[in-house]
Amino acid sequence: MSRSGIVNVRMVITEEKILSNIDKVQKLINPNSKKQIIQLDDDAYFKDLIESIKTYLIEYPKKKNFPISVYKAAYGLVEYATNQFEENTKKIEGLIRQREKNISLAASLKDALYAVENKSEDWKETIKNLSSDFSEDIIETLGLIGRSKSQTSQNCQDAVKLINARIGNLETNLHIEIDMERIEDRSKALSYIGIEVADALKLIPTPEEPVENIVNNEVEEVLETINPEQEIENQQYLEQTRVEVKPSLWQKIKNSKVVKAIKYIMKIKVTIEIPNALPEGRGEK
Repeated sequence: MSRSGIVNVRMVITEEKILSNIDKVQKLINPNSKKQIIQLDDDAYFKDLIESIKTYLIEYPKKKNFPISVYKAAYGLVEYATNQFEENTKKIEGLIRQREKNISLAASLKDALYAVENKSEDWKETIKNLSSDFSEDIIETLGLIGRSKSQTSQNCQDAVKLINARIGNLETNLHIEIDMERIEDRSKALSYIGIEVADALKLIPTPEEPVENIVNNEVEEVLETINPEQEIENQQYLEQTRVEVKPSLWQKIKNSKVVKAIKYIMKIKVTIEIPNALPEGRGEK
């Protein structure tokens, strides 16, 4: 199919298809889903889904008559993605703290190994101070080295190897690095949604429909029992309330979710790379 053919298919894509694509994206970013984003840069399927949603939002001819169902679904997708992004940020922060703690523990274990190998006067106290940070087998192994009369014995050498292996694991933090890389890849996908879809959504006027909320319901009940002068005053209050409780999507995302999350995650040195150009979307089959 020619490139112009692909564009034409995009332009006539149905409301039902877009809703289906939004649902597919939501499932891909669901942390409980079996099929998730692995590598954003290599996931053309995911990018094509986002591109189709973005194109629909941008190229829809009569923005004032934009389908409410699609607006709500796209709005919900961005909110869900930004919430997940925020959760990922917290997880990464926790992993960074754990990595720093592990490096500190590795240094303490090195000092303890040096103390027991050289029979320092306070080697027993040194081991005792580590009892709350290490498992019982590590504490017992240090004690075995400290009590050993010969460092060349097989038991002592095996014990030293075990401690050194533990120190190495704490210093490399391999499992933490793997977890951080996995979460960072998900965050790239989530921020991709926040940037691409939310930016396109701000071009769509908020669909006009009754805004149901507790404050409005309570005010409307009161209006039934008050005089005309009070009714005018409360109607003005009702209109102000409606504006206040339903901010625009872009303002909400800009103030409370994506931007703050991206700034925060950059602060803790987790880089988010967004491709310079989007791939061509695949034609509908």
